[in-house]
Amino acid sequence: MLTEILKTLKAERRKIVFTEGEDPRILEAATRLIADDIMDVVLCGSPDKIKEAAAAGGFKLDKMEIIDPANYAEFDEMVDKMVELRKGKMTADECRELLKKSNYFGTMLVKMGKADGLLGGATYSTADTVRPALQIIKTKPGAHLVSSCFILTRGNERLAMGDCAINIDYPDSVDKEGNVTLKGSDKLAEVVVETARTAKLFGIDPKVAVLSFSTKGSGKGATVQLSRDATAKAQEMAPDIAIDGELQFDAAVSPVVAATKCKGSPVAGQANTFIFPCIEAGNIGYKIAQRLGGFEAYGPILQGLNAPINDLSRGCNADEVYTMAIITMGLK
Repeated sequence: MLTEILKTLKAERRKIVFTEGEDPRILEAATRLIADDIMDVVLCGSPDKIKEAAAAGGFKLDKMEIIDPANYAEFDEMVDKMVELRKGKMTADECRELLKKSNYFGTMLVKMGKADGLLGGATYSTADTVRPALQIIKTKPGAHLVSSCFILTRGNERLAMGDCAINIDYPDSVDKEGNVTLKGSDKLAEVVVETARTAKLFGIDPKVAVLSFSTKGSGKGATVQLSRDATAKAQEMAPDIAIDGELQFDAAVSPVVAATKCKGSPVAGQANTFIFPCIEAGNIGYKIAQRLGGFEAYGPILQGLNAPINDLSRGCNADEVYTMAIITMGLK
């Protein structure tokens, strides 16, 4: 799965920053990344504590850069830059306090070009990884939200699922007068297109099913309409990608059911990329595939940001950190 990404990283040297440099799982993965000559590594944290943790785990810090937020020569410059980015929303003192935390500090290293991407979340929550990214890195041109995708593998089989980690649901955005400025279905359509594009990076030819408890009008409800409208918008945004909805999961994956419920669909019965109408469905769905279906799950892979920032599960192991570091740098 990672062959093409590794080729890219071998051809173009990139640097990743880990926000939790003292964590043994991070140190083990970083040691492997350096030993395999895949990328350069920056560890955020106290040099003494990082060296102590490395010695305890038998990890070598050779060729790794350690940067301490509490003793960084360009800290004042970083504060000034963050004040400028926040445009009056934070004072210099507020920025200074936040930048003492490695999640904000590491994100600013990426913004200032000191690193190409960031991986955090071994001890931080998803919100604590995403919030600095939204405030500092921000969304890429044309994107209105950050979303996530999981890549699931079982043998040679690969699937993509989104959004299973970031967006709770997709309400309309309204201004102070109550006018709709962005439809919820347009937000979900962005998730559709971004997830399909992420799937392509992992060798998946995306056939995207926008899921529901209804297939082509068999049921009614707000989420049914959301999936239906998002499908139409996504098809308009990316006419080159096979997208269909609203589809029940059985219609999306079973040729027999598809022949009965939605004959002639370019996706039904052969879907490999699945879009959920809310985080509850998505989170439950990918974990069922992982725990009962025997799939390995990689993610969440964040989508829509101006730079590669990714989040780890707090229950991750060193192998997952290693793989997610490669995935993160391959997204640049």
